Amino acid sequence: MTRIDARGLEPPEPFERVMQALCDLEPGGEILLVLDREPQPLYRVLTRNNYTWKTTHFDDGRFEVVISEKTTSKPRMGSIKTNDAKS
Repeated sequence: MTRIDARGLEPPEPFERVMQALCDLEPGGEILLVLDREPQPLYRVLTRNNYTWKTTHFDDGRFEVVISEKTTSKPRMGSIKTNDAKS
């Protein structure tokens, strides 16, 4: 599991680190993202790109998000969509 401790980092650095980790993610792999806020914008990008996540909020204010690829028969694309631009 790839661990990204992004507590204390200002946007967009946590997002950029996750995007890089997703590009490097091996089939069946997971990413653990640790933040001091819930990454709402990230969830939309994960959904659009066929990833699932489970978020746990702890009493100390920390959020831990475990990210993995949805099980699918389609091959994963080589790029990550990050906006709602229409073609």
